Amino acid sequence: MNINSADILKALQKIQDPDLHQDIVSLGFIKNLVIENGKVSFTIEVATPAYPAKEQFKSQAQEIIQKMSGVTEVVIQTTFKVRPAPLGIKNIPLPDVKNLIAVASGKGGVGKSTVAANLALALANTGAQVGLMDADVYGPSIPRILGAYHQSPNSDPVSQKILPFEKFNIKFISIGMLQNTDAALIWRGPMASKMIQQFLAQVEWGALDYLIIDLPPGTGDIQLTLTQSAPLAGAVLVTTPQEVASTITQKGLRMFQQVHVPILGIVENMSGFICSHCHTMTPIFKKGGGKKMSSALGVPFLGEIPLEPIIAEDGDIGYPTILSHPESVSAQAYANLAIRVTSELSKINMLTESVKLQPQKINIDNPQNIILQWEGGKETSFSSRYLRSMCPCASCVNENTGQRMITIDAIPPDIKVLKISPVGRYAIHFEWSDGHGSGLYPFDLLLKLSQ
Repeated sequence: MNINSADILKALQKIQDPDLHQDIVSLGFIKNLVIENGKVSFTIEVATPAYPAKEQFKSQAQEIIQKMSGVTEVVIQTTFKVRPAPLGIKNIPLPDVKNLIAVASGKGGVGKSTVAANLALALANTGAQVGLMDADVYGPSIPRILGAYHQSPNSDPVSQKILPFEKFNIKFISIGMLQNTDAALIWRGPMASKMIQQFLAQVEWGALDYLIIDLPPGTGDIQLTLTQSAPLAGAVLVTTPQEVASTITQKGLRMFQQVHVPILGIVENMSGFICSHCHTMTPIFKKGGGKKMSSALGVPFLGEIPLEPIIAEDGDIGYPTILSHPESVSAQAYANLAIRVTSELSKINMLTESVKLQPQKINIDNPQNIILQWEGGKETSFSSRYLRSMCPCASCVNENTGQRMITIDAIPPDIKVLKISPVGRYAIHFEWSDGHGSGLYPFDLLLKLSQ
């Protein structure tokens, strides 16, 4: 029996992405399909360098195809190609930078810059092209963390643009590399904002999969300038376990939501002190603040980074922990953070890419009936009970099989929506009167449910 490409692609449609809830053929992951004398070869091209389900896709595809009649051999390669944020760059010309990721915090002293530097290096370790921009003009830490303090960058003789410093397989720039003294930088907001615009437009970044931007703490001029100048693909919020840090971090999260920047998630830094002698972890700043906040706000929890003495030591000598102590607990946490960040970003990019319409208004005058008004005048209506029963979160849908684990009969008839929040440019977050609030409803899912 002769087998053709259509047969192969139809068989591969059985493989579902656990996060996107679409098959790998529809997602465009199958490349270079060749069939020759019963030998089937193709490449599975995922959207991030450390895609969690990549090997699962390969093993499932191998098992499915080799059982097909007429197939004598199956050769599958895996690779990655980072997809750009669908809306591109706003006012600043960065055509070769695919994704800008902000690392932010509501307050100082939470280790944000250390997280940003180690995240950038962890991404580079996966094979991605990575840049790091130190936008914390008042307290630039990146040059010290990366061992480039007072090392001035050069300029391109043709374009006259600043050439970012290159070390540890990443490109980076900071005001700390342009200052000749340790004098305080006394700038008003507009001056600092102008410097950020220069770092975006007048630095020769080249081709990058990810440009990590280490923001100053708070919600001031620099954050606003950045969101107005270049649409961020997403934001990572750094907090510590204490309630005061979590409370202030919420303000940063609300700021990004108001300017329609997707929240990739929350990472809890200094989650516990690891003794260098007995290797026991002690929660010196309480425990679980970041996870609790992410659950309450309906955003992903990206993980916990412990407090190890080596982190401070490595930062002082300019040799970050992800490189100097790759076997350490904190280094593994940074590596896992990179995987989670790219996974969430890929999910958002692909969902945003698939959106053809966006809701313009949400009417909940009757909290048991939700009415969405879409671009072009289309209007859809949902009962709160039905919409709650169709929640796509992991506790309502089995991630491996796609089987729904909750039915409409299990939902209270009088359930109401308590709060609605936009999530970037691709989804809506609902909080329900039964206490559930972990599901994000992508626009395309809401359109599908209305049909």
